[in-house]
Amino acid sequence: MLADLLTASHLMPLELLPAKVAEHAAAVGFSQVLVYLADLQRDVLRLLTGEGQDAGRGGGGEESELTVEGSVAGRAYQYGQILAGAPVGPDGRQWWVPLLDGTERLGALRITTTDDDPRTREDMNVLAALVALIVESKQGSSDSHARLTRTRPLNIAAEMQWHLMPPRTYADGRVVISAAMEPAHTISGDAYDYATAGHVVHLSIFDAMGHDTAAGLTAHLSMGACRNSRRQGAGLVEITERIEEVLIEQFGLTRYATGLLAELDTRTGALTWVNRGHHPPVIIRGGRWSSHLRGRPAHPMGTALGLPTTLFHAQLEPGDRIVFYTDGITEARGADGQEFGLRRFTDFLIRRHADGLPVPETLRRLVHAVLEYHDGQLQDDATVLICEWLGPAADPSDLAAALVGLPPRPHPETGTKTETA
Repeated sequence: MLADLLTASHLMPLELLPAKVAEHAAAVGFSQVLVYLADLQRDVLRLLTGEGQDAGRGGGGEESELTVEGSVAGRAYQYGQILAGAPVGPDGRQWWVPLLDGTERLGALRITTTDDDPRTREDMNVLAALVALIVESKQGSSDSHARLTRTRPLNIAAEMQWHLMPPRTYADGRVVISAAMEPAHTISGDAYDYATAGHVVHLSIFDAMGHDTAAGLTAHLSMGACRNSRRQGAGLVEITERIEEVLIEQFGLTRYATGLLAELDTRTGALTWVNRGHHPPVIIRGGRWSSHLRGRPAHPMGTALGLPTTLFHAQLEPGDRIVFYTDGITEARGADGQEFGLRRFTDFLIRRHADGLPVPETLRRLVHAVLEYHDGQLQDDATVLICEWLGPAADPSDLAAALVGLPPRPHPETGTKTETA
């Protein structure tokens, strides 16, 4: 099944994926396989019909759209677990299998089969893994995918931003990284980035001036300058100085961006960061309390105010979550005019951690909470980037635990003194 589907995928457009998956899955006793993909806001799962257009009913009258909240398919998606669906005939049953590209949640498969044994579960998992890889490899060149995963049109800035960002979730046994951006269809000046190089993980978040296409261009240029400088071996301070030079060269002093840039040494938990006019990062420790990493910020990049850029340091503990955010999260106002606020924001993250939710699901629910607080319409971009350090002795079992929201195993002491931020 896997070999034949993989071979077929090399010269296959996304539109052929549903038919090819069904064809090759029959070899292991799966009488029907449907592919559902999550929309941009992770609110619904939409049927991939192969018709090159928005979601539509399949030939068997299958539902074209399922809500993530309140459906079996949605629970499988939220928690990353295979769940039993409706019975089919005297012996068959539908199963919902999460589609994960690594740790990025793409959607779910609905598989119909008469078998229910460990080998069948294994076949479901490996088929879903391969389908996710194929979807991920095809989506960048597929307008069909773009149409399917949008519930309304994107503005031009959002069109640029979503193609600039790395995947919203990443994990490699040392860290789990997840991000969320709203309003998804009209995002303009916010951007986030992460990357690995050996034992170092780079994290950054930007908030460009304005709420228009020019803000998107400013964020794009900031991100490009950051990546270019970083990949040439520049340090954090030098990277921010280069971003400022590029912004002034392009826009004069008419455009600027705030930002946080950080590096995490995954061997020791040593965190180093610079703050260019941005909100300070937050650490959530032990799923119980948070600490705000203080430090005098330098001026926003592109303003040329000449303030010194300071390199700050902190020591993480295994299981710590470092949180970057933009002001659209904390400054969203309710009907009474009160802001969502930093305390409400951090309390939400702590409570969801205590509930045992995976980091991506925590962020999905956070976005819903902020939107609900602001009556469904944000007036500013709202972005969150969370990185959880699993510890110096992390192994695959810790990664699995982190992805389902459980705390990692206790780790041996590293001998490094923990500083109070």
